[in-house]
Amino acid sequence: MHRTLARFPLRSIADSLLKSKPRQHGRRNVAENMGYSRALTTSKGLEFLVYGTESTTRSMQMQIVDALHLGDRSKASNLLLDLGHGNHSLRPDDFVHILNYCARSPDPLFVMETLRLMEEREIGLNEICYLLIVRALCKGGYLEEAFNLINFLGERQGIYPILSVYNSFLGACAKMRNIFHADQCLDLMERQMVGKNEVTYSELLKLAVWQKNLSAVHEIWKEYVKHYSFSIISLRKFIWSFTRLGDLESAYQTLQYMVALVIRGSIFVNRTAEGKLYPYRIDIPIPSNGELCSKKFDLKGNEHSIPSAYRNIEQCTTSSLENREAESGRLGVLNRYENMPVKKVLRWSFSDVIHACAQAQNCGLAEQLIIQMKNLGLQPSSHTYDGFVRAVVSERGYNDGMEVLKVMQQSNLKPYDSTLATLSMGCSKVLELDLAESLLDQISECSYPHPYNAFLAACDRMDQPERAVKILAKMKHLKILPDIRTYELLFSLFGNVNAPYEEGNMLSQVDTAKRINAIEMDMAKNGVQHSHLSMKNLLKALGAEGMIRELIQYLQVAENLFCRNNTYIGTPIYNTVLHSLVEAKESQMAVEIFKNMKSCGIPPDAATYNIMIDCCSISRCFKSACALVSMMVRDGFYPQTLTYTALIKILLEEKNFDEALNLLDQACSEGLDLDVLLFNTILQKAYEKGRIDVIEFIVEMMRQEKIHPDPSTCYYVFSTYVDRGFHSTAFEAFQVLSIRMLSEEDGIDHEKMEFEDDFILSEDSEAESRILELFKNSEENIAVALLNLRWCAMAGFPVSWSPDQSPWARRLSRNYDSRKRAA
Repeated sequence: MHRTLARFPLRSIADSLLKSKPRQHGRRNVAENMGYSRALTTSKGLEFLVYGTESTTRSMQMQIVDALHLGDRSKASNLLLDLGHGNHSLRPDDFVHILNYCARSPDPLFVMETLRLMEEREIGLNEICYLLIVRALCKGGYLEEAFNLINFLGERQGIYPILSVYNSFLGACAKMRNIFHADQCLDLMERQMVGKNEVTYSELLKLAVWQKNLSAVHEIWKEYVKHYSFSIISLRKFIWSFTRLGDLESAYQTLQYMVALVIRGSIFVNRTAEGKLYPYRIDIPIPSNGELCSKKFDLKGNEHSIPSAYRNIEQCTTSSLENREAESGRLGVLNRYENMPVKKVLRWSFSDVIHACAQAQNCGLAEQLIIQMKNLGLQPSSHTYDGFVRAVVSERGYNDGMEVLKVMQQSNLKPYDSTLATLSMGCSKVLELDLAESLLDQISECSYPHPYNAFLAACDRMDQPERAVKILAKMKHLKILPDIRTYELLFSLFGNVNAPYEEGNMLSQVDTAKRINAIEMDMAKNGVQHSHLSMKNLLKALGAEGMIRELIQYLQVAENLFCRNNTYIGTPIYNTVLHSLVEAKESQMAVEIFKNMKSCGIPPDAATYNIMIDCCSISRCFKSACALVSMMVRDGFYPQTLTYTALIKILLEEKNFDEALNLLDQACSEGLDLDVLLFNTILQKAYEKGRIDVIEFIVEMMRQEKIHPDPSTCYYVFSTYVDRGFHSTAFEAFQVLSIRMLSEEDGIDHEKMEFEDDFILSEDSEAESRILELFKNSEENIAVALLNLRWCAMAGFPVSWSPDQSPWARRLSRNYDSRKRAA
């Protein structure tokens, strides 16, 4: 292939390029790379080379450049022809202005037009023209054509391979993420024995990072050490590479050597005219010393691992920083560089490593690095604190993150919007909605919806859709495009209108349909397709409103959508539909969908079987439920508490208490984690049938199994005794169960007297209002228990904090033991 390219005529290269269609705009907008010798990259150096030679064609070149700048390409082409067909002899320097403009623009097509003219006039290329032509092609995205030209001219007599040209090409490959052409270039460099310099290694690092190839970075490190001593700039590039690839240990060790270089005074950094930093030394390979290659930078070894998060900061730095005198020396050294770029480079590298600590959730190391920066006299920037806050919040929570924010404010540092977003997400995670919302209000610009999604998720968990409306308005004001996660939450927050446990009506169903339609229209406007979770939340909303016809229609939409995208629809979506149908007592429709699932090869899971077993309670068919249990076991799912609850529910519909209690004993013997819902299912039916014996057996069994009662338990037991005329027993049982509810909460024992004085026995008219306030803090069981005990006290029953010693509780215990012995 390379031999064919070597024989390829230069004019043919230009002709083929001129006939080709221009590249897309995105490919032409390639940023300027650093692959040139220093004399050519500085404006002053280029000005000297370009304008230093007086040329009779300079005026015409400038006219061509002006025409190109104004977009008049036809005029520029005509002027170029006039320049080429003049009577005076032309040299390569007579085209440098044109080529320089095309390289900066970039304009690869006009470059090739100029190159063809130079070929016709038999004007040879010098190094400057060669460099500018390749630069224009690379920046314009024409890598194939640039490589053909490099390959052709590289084997042509009179043109010696120029390393800066290859570096320019490698830089373009790195920016365009084109590993194929980069490999071709490296092969060509090896054949032509061009060698490498520091710029080459820099471009190779970019390629390795893009490929996420950490081993390649370490190989580049080893090769670099063989030829060069490290400068602070080269160390920064390696630190950047290590942090991007998650090698925190290597990044930390490299940073510590950089600190040692600064303290030692072995740093030479300067700026180009464009403001770029570069090591102020002649680019002559000087191999690193033995210390650097072996002991200090064995990055793959374990000898110098990351220090513990709790080790003193002095143990993290180099040996020259072990005492106070050295610390004073450090500050003095950095003060010498106050107005030089050394501190800026050092601060950048510290920031890179601290951000890597955030990714690795290593808050301890990040904190040590912040301390080290201050010991060195480096003031952390807002960018540094942005990474530090991420590390702190990810490991220690938002409270510590807010403390860091206070430190920033004391230092007169304005936090980044991303810092505020991180803190807000931390607050949303623990449901601190007021603080989370306050932080979101301080964000002036945000390009991603993640912090807003976190707040919406918190609103969803707290069932506060009204708070979500304000955040949605904030997103719209900042022009933040929602993503699929946003829409998943919107369906969950606003999909259905009625509160939980309320049945839908005609008005709420119309409103629900409007909301779902509005959300889907917004999805279509922003080009976002349904995910499995968004469709599941939508179907769940329709089921909650009892919109069965729409539920089935949307299930068909989901099947078509995911089938068209070659995506497995997933069992959870069917489970959502089946659950809604069972709740609506549409048992026949649920059975049909279950059969379709099986016939289409969609595997049911444990939740599917539990839903269908519960469905059998509608038709009161215990035999079908047992058949489903057999299918469930064959598919590898063992019956759980939900399964037993559904089976017992079916038996109770048939008033078969004996078999229901036998199943309950079986569930207990199998060591399942029983819950109060299972026992309440039996208590409810026993209350309806007036079975006091069953009520008392279940209550004592709950105590034996350490299942705490809830408000429903209290209601069923109390109502059963009252309906049978046992009022005194009803109050005694009511009090015992209420105290058992309180004992479920941690730390209740030391609050008994406080409960009596402030709530139960208080004669204050506001006592009941204070109890009701507990509902707002999601402490429903405590609130109900306190109201029950206050009612018992008002009825003349004194509070006893030893419920198991009451006559009623002791009688239940004796009867339970007797029944167990008889069984």
